[in-house]
Amino acid sequence: MLQRMQKNRGTMIDIVQECRGAALIGIAGHVNPDGDCVGSVMALWQFLKKVFPKVQIDAMIEQPPAIFDFVCGVSEIVTDYSAEKTYDVMIVADTVPDRCGEAIKYIDTAKKVINIDHHISNRGGCDVDHIVPGASSAAEVVYELIAQKEEYKKLIDKELAQTLYIGIIHDSGVMQYSNTSPKTLRIVAELISYGFDFPKLIDETFYEKTEVQSKLLGKALMDAYTLFDGRVMISMTDLKTLREYGADKKDLSGIVNQLRIVKGVDVAVYIYEVGEQSYKISMRSCSDDIDVSKVSAHFGGGGHVRAAGCNIDGTYEEVVNSLMEQLALQMEDDR
Repeated sequence: MLQRMQKNRGTMIDIVQECRGAALIGIAGHVNPDGDCVGSVMALWQFLKKVFPKVQIDAMIEQPPAIFDFVCGVSEIVTDYSAEKTYDVMIVADTVPDRCGEAIKYIDTAKKVINIDHHISNRGGCDVDHIVPGASSAAEVVYELIAQKEEYKKLIDKELAQTLYIGIIHDSGVMQYSNTSPKTLRIVAELISYGFDFPKLIDETFYEKTEVQSKLLGKALMDAYTLFDGRVMISMTDLKTLREYGADKKDLSGIVNQLRIVKGVDVAVYIYEVGEQSYKISMRSCSDDIDVSKVSAHFGGGGHVRAAGCNIDGTYEEVVNSLMEQLALQMEDDR
């Protein structure tokens, strides 16, 4: 990505003023979009479409899992990046520009790039950075940007409230994770007052699994093993298994969280193969004393103290050994 002058970090920005005058606005999220990525990107898309109805606004993320098909605007997501165009504003939500996949071509050439995020590993570097590491989710950050002015907050309707809620529940584990603050709960209370069926939404987007997903989860749990006297649980899914089940990476969501809740486990590590000697790693920690974001950052990834991910190349054995070396440093500090 091109080097840009950093204008803000953490201080509240006016997203409407930052976008005012733009004829072409893009909103990008990270590859393998999760609930917070979908929630924050699509909430920004919905909000800015209300503010600037005559402006072309494109949401740019990989097609999300089918459980998010009901979210307003998902059917209009841009997945073709062949067009040559220069955006007046590109907003990067819930990640850094380098993790936006093919959308990076538009981020590099945009006249202004705004980064909205909550990951502690995000060091900024865009024209405008609004990064709030204490927030539960990027969706919570987006809500606060909208709610800061009454004229903006009035534009929140049932659809937009529901979209913001999706982002918050998915990155907070339905308000179970330590990133859930009293502020988060107050925001959630405000959002559910708009009247959408939030118990159904939680079930259908967070808990329900297809038959294939359930079988992959069962196999991952059966194949799991522990290291460090049971404190670390590891499991892996290879490409052969995905092909056998007729599945793809979207069907692996949530497996790492099931590994995390095994009694006695302090750290869960879920690994899946993405190519020849190439693996995607998801990690979850049960304690703030074991910072998996530092492990992830060592390998060029990012995330939070208790939830982080990265990609590592090498044989499976090499990948596990490298991860365990870094985890050992964290676990020594925890003693």
